Amino acid sequence: MISQHVSSEVAEKGSDFKFLDNARLGVLGGSGLYSINNLENVEELEIETPFGKPSDKLRLGRLGGMEIVFLARHGRYHTFAPTEVPYRANIWALRSLNVRWILSPSAVGSLQEEVRPLDMVVPDQFIDRTHQRPLTFFSKGVVAHVTMADPFCPSLSRILAEQGEKIMPEGRQLHRGGTYLAMEGPAFSTRAESNLYRSWGCNVIGMTNHTEARLAREAEIAYASLAMATDYDCWHEGHENVNVDMVLENLHSNAKIAREIVQATAERISVIRPKSNAHKALENSLMTSKEMVPGETRKKINLFTKTYWGEFIEN
Repeated sequence: MISQHVSSEVAEKGSDFKFLDNARLGVLGGSGLYSINNLENVEELEIETPFGKPSDKLRLGRLGGMEIVFLARHGRYHTFAPTEVPYRANIWALRSLNVRWILSPSAVGSLQEEVRPLDMVVPDQFIDRTHQRPLTFFSKGVVAHVTMADPFCPSLSRILAEQGEKIMPEGRQLHRGGTYLAMEGPAFSTRAESNLYRSWGCNVIGMTNHTEARLAREAEIAYASLAMATDYDCWHEGHENVNVDMVLENLHSNAKIAREIVQATAERISVIRPKSNAHKALENSLMTSKEMVPGETRKKINLFTKTYWGEFIEN
């Protein structure tokens, strides 16, 4: 059944998605995952963007037959708090290197009994509780409304989950689907907040993925998350409240498995090169006439809009 679905994806790609033939896979490493050790022919790139500098140098290499661009979202020495991560610069830089799929291995807390510490989740929904971050590339004279009903790419998430299920060790589970509660941080939740989010039906809680997913959609990049549970936040009476030592211990345990899952997923993507609705997200989303957009703004978003508006040329 899976092989038939995969064949359909390839057949459907067609000439409209030829740009995927040479596209790259981006990996945004979260807490505890600051590198991919088995990248080959690595080249470090320092990229300036219209939205500032990315979190770190981007590492371009090959993994599983696929060109990969790796970026540590918090910096390789974990110097950016969740609110301080330069999300727009990170996503712009990845897209400038022709990244059209992003995998995001990230540490999360579990909000449900069945998602045990050291389990992993490939979520399919978000609730956003952040309030201090820029969430769009489209402002200062231009407006775009992208569709976010399914914020994670279903095709990419399915491939990630399929590969992950083959690799997860005995006694640990990969859960398909679930809601990621995005909080501002950097402090962990209060007990009241944790129980509120549980009552909403949320499965995991983290501090970064929602912001990335929104911006990736505007950049027409398919995005999927590998959410690695390290703790039960603070709601579970039978477990210690979350702390940094607990998170780090479980992160180290999960890091090797996460790298294996990323490599297996990269190998699959190199063959399938799955198309996504995200790859045409701006097609019916640009509200402002290009003639009305200030030149400075056009220049900043040209990377995303030139497919629809043509290349921007400064006077």
